[in-house]
Amino acid sequence: MIGSTRSIQVWARRIPTDLRNGYNGLYGIVKREFDRDPLSGHAFLFVNKRRKSAKVLLWDGTGLCIYSKRLSKCVFSDVWVGKDGPQLQLTMAELALFLEGADVAKKLPISPSILVLRQ
Repeated sequence: MIGSTRSIQVWARRIPTDLRNGYNGLYGIVKREFDRDPLSGHAFLFVNKRRKSAKVLLWDGTGLCIYSKRLSKCVFSDVWVGKDGPQLQLTMAELALFLEGADVAKKLPISPSILVLRQ
């Protein structure tokens, strides 16, 4: 499991990524396309075109980490179908499910929104 805190935001790139990219390539994508700081401590998810492999870029406080996974029998959820914009925000729980091969692309909100809680 990558991290354990719910305060970490997870951002998924909505277009397929060439996963031959390493630290510098993924760092550049986060800066250019996500317009976010790769050293923020948040996680950034990238999936290849065939959806068999995924990488997560994460700053752990001492350095950049790349976690990678390749599925052997199925494919990862299609995070870019039917969505607008260059990125999709996930929770850490959704990232964990995604990395297990679950279909989180068709996710349904199960928690009340912050606005509902404030009323």
